[in-house]
Amino acid sequence: MTSSSSHALLDNASHRDLAVVTTAGAQWGDGVMGCLVVPSEFRAVAAHYPIVFRRDGQSGRFAALALFGFDQGENLFLAGDRWDAAYVPLAHAVQPFLIGRTRDEDEVPQVHIDLAHARVGAPGGQRLFDDAGAPTPYLAAKAEQLGALDAGWRATPAFLAALEHHGLLEPFTLDVPLAEGSTRSLVGYHIIAEDRLAALDGAALGELNAQGYLLPIYMAVAALGRFADLMARLGRA
Repeated sequence: MTSSSSHALLDNASHRDLAVVTTAGAQWGDGVMGCLVVPSEFRAVAAHYPIVFRRDGQSGRFAALALFGFDQGENLFLAGDRWDAAYVPLAHAVQPFLIGRTRDEDEVPQVHIDLAHARVGAPGGQRLFDDAGAPTPYLAAKAEQLGALDAGWRATPAFLAALEHHGLLEPFTLDVPLAEGSTRSLVGYHIIAEDRLAALDGAALGELNAQGYLLPIYMAVAALGRFADLMARLGRA
């Protein structure tokens, strides 16, 4: 990600000839350890990445993240100019685009673009609009992802509140072996407390299921199996 940003409402007059690089690479902002994820994508995320939870030190609120590596700036899914996984989490996949909102929550959200992002305007990029000013298939796909992400953001606070209400988050530490024989500790994260989940009574499980939360909870548990894959990637790096 870029150190600064310059957000603008995307339109086919101002940005008719604008292009965005679509290949992967640290130089395009992909050199990150992970990104935020929303419960509606947990099934897709769990097929490739560990899912963990982190509490914000200031707000005290939790957020869910997919991990791409074990250290800041480490993305073990970068393979040359491609991303070595079939699914990229929405919050990362939509870059350099973002949702713009007015004070009226009922208004249709608008597509904005970060003009300062490294992907914007670099040679060899995908155009956003065709010669007639219509959105290209690339831009249409990004707009669809933005819509899914926006819906996911809106649903996430209630999901995380339910996890806390049922005491389903517990601190987590992982010692990651390194090639030279030392270890690196992954700290500061939480995971689903499987013993507490197993101890929930039928009423609690029924409530979580009715809210649509039980599936993403189990997907977050299943995603812990991806830590072994991530460590294998580290060993090959």
